Amino acid sequence: MQGLFTTACFPPVSYMAEALRTDEIVIEAMETYPKQTIRNHYSIFGPNGKHTLSIPVIKTNGNHTLTRDIMLSTHQPWQKIHWRSIETAYNNSPFFLYYQDQISSLYEPKFKYLLDLNMEILATIMRIFKIRQPVGLTDSFEKIPAMASDFRDKFGIKKNSHDFIYPHYTQVFESRHGFIAGLSILDVIFNLGPEAALYVKGINTVQTK
Repeated sequence: MQGLFTTACFPPVSYMAEALRTDEIVIEAMETYPKQTIRNHYSIFGPNGKHTLSIPVIKTNGNHTLTRDIMLSTHQPWQKIHWRSIETAYNNSPFFLYYQDQISSLYEPKFKYLLDLNMEILATIMRIFKIRQPVGLTDSFEKIPAMASDFRDKFGIKKNSHDFIYPHYTQVFESRHGFIAGLSILDVIFNLGPEAALYVKGINTVQTK
C-alpha cells in the first residue's frame, strides 16, 4: 500500500508510525503550500516544556507557490538557533552523543529548498531506524488520489496528538512537566536510541466506536 503524506521537518512520532505501516511513502510535492504546518514546524521537549521550532521559508510565487518551490530563508541563522535549542533540550538524553553528528549535519546551510531538506531528514530517520522503504515524490496534484491512502490532512502541529496511543518512555525534563506525547521524532531518537523504531511501530491509533 502506498501512503501519501505531506512533507515534514522532523515529523511527529505519529506521522512516522503511519508511514512505517505503508509499503511505500509518497511525499506530496505539487500542492499549493499552506502555512503553519508540520512542513516547516516541529516540536521538541525543552526545559520549559513543549517548544515548537519554525523554519523560515520564502514563497517564490506568493500564495500560489508549490511545495516543491518553497525556498529556505537565509535572512537569519535559523540553523544555529534551532541546533542550540536541540542541544539545550537533549544534551542530557541517553543517546544525544551517539546521534548528534548525523542530526547536526542537517543544520548545515547546504539546502536551498525546504523539500530537499525534509527529504534528507526523512532519509536520515530511515537510516537511524535501519529501515529500507521506498520513498517518492508526486509529479502532479490529485485532490483524491486513486492509488494511495491519503494521510495529507491527518497530521498537524496540534490536532493529531490525541488520535494515537503513546506508550510512556523517559524524557529528559519529564520530572518538571510530566510526559509529553506526540512530539517530533527527535524526542524518541535521542531518548530511546536503537529502540526508537520499535517504539514508533508500536504506536496505535485510538479506536473510536
